[in-house]
Amino acid sequence: MNKLTHIAIIPDGNRRWAKKKRIPSFFGHREGAKTAEKILEAAVNSGIPYFTFWGCSVGNVLKRPKMEKVFLFRLFEEYFKRLAKDKMIHERKVKIRVLGRWEEFFPEKAKRAIKEAMEATKNYKNFNLTFLLAYSGMDEMKEAIKKIAKLKIIDATIKNNLWTKDLPPVDLVVRTGGEANWSHWSEGFMMWDTANAQFYFTETLWPDFSEKEFKKTVEKFRGVERRLGK
Repeated sequence: MNKLTHIAIIPDGNRRWAKKKRIPSFFGHREGAKTAEKILEAAVNSGIPYFTFWGCSVGNVLKRPKMEKVFLFRLFEEYFKRLAKDKMIHERKVKIRVLGRWEEFFPEKAKRAIKEAMEATKNYKNFNLTFLLAYSGMDEMKEAIKKIAKLKIIDATIKNNLWTKDLPPVDLVVRTGGEANWSHWSEGFMMWDTANAQFYFTETLWPDFSEKEFKKTVEKFRGVERRLGK
């Protein structure tokens, strides 16, 4: 049985979920946040120590309509305020990290809420919850290259200069909301850390992604043959 240490989620489909229901996209993002809470709890209950969640890309921050961005920033503010006080987070000792260019693009209230959640959980070690906000894998790799340009380059040199240097390799990536045969890899998502990951693509839109489907995916991963180039 495969050991599952690190699972990463690309939660696609919030806006399409709202469009199908003929409601504003804002409601899709809010429903998606509720789904994130449920899946996080399911991951912790499954004993998975590292859980990485892609909250938004740089493109999302720069290119979405102004009102949608305002709503997203408020949603992040509310979400991280809740996380900072969440009973499950503190009982299970979940450490919160946030990586990406969020400090460059997010408004002060949202940044303050994020920093409070990280500060409140900085000493926890049982579980690790990482959010990628205003994140691009290409940005991450470019920043790493700048740091190591004058160093002798080995695999460890690259890993130690990534934003994700404190995270183990990803075992399983789940991407929701994609057409199964035509899903794409957005903005070089965690390109170094997913080199040997297994991939699960589902057409389920993120707000409809259930704990049942999540648990089923985890169980399938644990039984799959991982060749890892052998």
